[in-house]
Formats: sequence, C-alpha cells, structure tokens
Amino acid sequence: MTALWFERALLAEGWARDVRVAIDAGRISAVEADVPPQPGDERHAIGLPGLANLHCHGFQRGMAGLSETRGRPDDDFWSWREIMYRFLDRLTPDDIAAINALAFVEMMESGFTRVAEFHYLHNDADGRRYADPAETAGAVVAASAESGIGLTLLPVFYAHGDFGGTPPAPGQRRFLSDVDSFAALVEASRAKLPADATFGIAPHSLRAVTAEELAAIVPLAGDGPIHIHAAEQRREVEASLAWSGQCPVEWLLNHADIDARWCLVHATHLTESECDRLAASGAVAGLCPVTEANLGDGIFPADRYLAKGGMLGIGTDSNILIDPAGELRALEYSQRLRERRRAMLGSDAIPSIGERLFREALAGGARATRAGTGIAAGEPADLFSLDAEDPMFAGTDSATLFDRWIFGARTPVVDCVWRGGRKWVEGGRHVARDDVAERYKAVLRGLLA
Repeated sequence: MTALWFERALLAEGWARDVRVAIDAGRISAVEADVPPQPGDERHAIGLPGLANLHCHGFQRGMAGLSETRGRPDDDFWSWREIMYRFLDRLTPDDIAAINALAFVEMMESGFTRVAEFHYLHNDADGRRYADPAETAGAVVAASAESGIGLTLLPVFYAHGDFGGTPPAPGQRRFLSDVDSFAALVEASRAKLPADATFGIAPHSLRAVTAEELAAIVPLAGDGPIHIHAAEQRREVEASLAWSGQCPVEWLLNHADIDARWCLVHATHLTESECDRLAASGAVAGLCPVTEANLGDGIFPADRYLAKGGMLGIGTDSNILIDPAGELRALEYSQRLRERRRAMLGSDAIPSIGERLFREALAGGARATRAGTGIAAGEPADLFSLDAEDPMFAGTDSATLFDRWIFGARTPVVDCVWRGGRKWVEGGRHVARDDVAERYKAVLRGLLA
C-alpha cells in the first residue's frame, strides 16, 4: 500500500484540504480530508482525478501539421480526408504501435489517464485481413501498455462509402468489414486486452453502416460502450436527409435505442429537437473542439445541451494537438464566438467555467469509456497533480484554479500522473518518453522520406 497527500484535491463533493489518498493494488482504498501527512506519504500541492479521452484515432498523431497547406479554394473535411487516406496507406502494425505510443504518452503527460481508441485501421495495405484479424488492435494494446494509459478499445465497423450502402472508395480499403468478419475481429481483439482494459464497438457512422448492419453488430458490444460519428459536417446531414428524410442524430434517436451505452461523437449540427432529445437520452456527446475547429466542422450547441441536462466529454480525435485544457478552452471559446458573449458555460452551482467544464468532461468521459469517476474509495487510482509553483497559480485559490489553468497557463502545468496507482509522469515528463519519442521519429522519417 502507498499513499499520496495533497494540500488540496478535487473530490466528488468538491475541493478538500489536506487530503490523504491510500492506494492498494491499483485502486484507491481510502480517502481522508483534513488530516496531516503520514511518514512515507508522497506529498503534492494540487490533486485532480484523471480524465478520459473519449475519442481518439491514435495513428493520426503522425499527420499533425501535414494538412495545413492550402490545396484548393474549397478545402474542408472531405479534402482533408484524402490526405489522411494517403498517409495511412503505408502504415504497418509496427508503425501504428510507435505513433500511438507517442500519442498516448502525450495524453498521460497532459492529464488523460484513459483513452477510447476508435480503431478502424484493420486491414493491410491492399485491403486484405491480416492472418491475425486483430493484428493492428494488438499494436494499439502494445502502445497502451508501454505508455501506461488505460485503454477502452473500440473496433470500428465500416462497410460502405456513403448512406444507403454505397460502395466504399479505394482509400477506405483498410477499414472494411462485413458483419461476419467484424464478429471475428471483435472476438480476436477482446482476447488481446489486459485485465484493466474495457471493450466496446464503434459503428463508424450512418454513412458507413446500413440499418440492418447496425442492428446486427450492436449486440457484439455486450454491456460495453457503443460509439458512432454523427452529424460532424453539413454535407453529412444533407446526405442523411436525402437518404432517409431525417438528420443523422434524429435517425439514431428514432431507430437505434440510444441510451447511456452510447456516445455520439461530434454531433455538431443539431436541431433544437435533436439537441433536447439527445440530452434526455443518457448518451454522451463526444466533443473534440480542437479537431472540429481544425477541420472547419462547426460549433456544437453546448450551452443549450448542458442546460437540458446533457452529458458531454472531450476527445482528441485527430490528435492535431493533445491537450485537455486546450479542448475545454476551445469549447468555451466557440460558444462565445457564436453568441458574441462571455462566460457561457458556467452554472449557478459551479460559476467557474473551467471547473464546470472539467467536471462535465470527467463525468461524461467516465460514462463513455467505463473509466473511474474521481478520487474516491474503490475507484481506480488514476489521478494527477498540478505544479503549484507555476507562475500562473500565484495567489490563486480553489475557486479560480481551473480557470487560471485552462484559460491562462502558457506552459504545461501537469506535474505527476498516476495510473492504476503507478506513477508514469514525474516533473511533467513520462518515464518512457525518450524511447517512445526516438522510435516515433524513426518511423516518421521513414514514412515522410
């Protein structure tokens, strides 16, 4: 058994002082507040529960900065997708492991302690299944083990190029499955997971899955989460209306028994009715504000959605820049830009924008990934500390700490990170960073030569 002692820590009931967290076999065995440290306790200033990254395509970290040159006057998500297809064409399972490992290390260094990998790169370069159907899933598992991050693996079902069963494009050949081969992939992927991983499935989108296929694969999730891209771009919404007379989220709410198992990723373009129904469903809206801004997707109606009691979490999606504080800042700023107002997402109960968004992301991420929900007895020992000596925290108190971190910190302020009770990050640096970074650099030099 080990113990951590914090001058202050965020617990489920709020901020507490002089908090002692006892850890046994990777889980929190006891939490005491208003107690002095004991001999041998590791002491820190500020303790926070680890966040879950609820939407990630890890291999895309290797693309960061490669799509920022203007290629044509109408560049958008769809032209970016063509760049992505060209990048992934050359990736081997070893490449996937190396790129994911760096992405996961960077997540841990920023305060994420679990990642939901929306994993769709299943086939080899010519579109055939590997001899082991879960070859690339194994690469993701290896990367999570090396980085220490908790893993929620979500194999993706992808069969079509557009609504209504349209044939796939050549660039999608590495993603494709039919129902039977996907069931085999699910079984093989489950077998590779460590004991503390969780498992679900991800029908990619209504563009890539027919109604009949969706109904056939949902039972494969068991009691695990189900994630799906929905209403990310206007063109997608228009195509859905042409196919079914319904917007994507409307169709899912009407036909797919959406409940707390589900995470609708992006859900950017919602009608007021869709927004209110999604909020009432118990599903999580999986928001990736940095990627959504990078791709020019649009702005999620977070103010209305939260007012209606909806749950949301944050993801890093394309991993253009891995930073949970940046995701939360972009979420708030997008609301301000749309409405031309300030301080949009605070509440009467939690006036601090930063704290309110952190708590929402903590709860929504936990539901969407089956992660721990905070610093409490019985929960996984997944937590992190902030560097109280950073100038940004000078003179701050608990009421303003999150706001100063999320909106004002210029440099990374995450100090130490524990996952399953093991310290993986110290002094802001992951214990495996050097080896992981060297392998990543070698892979990228080869891919981009």
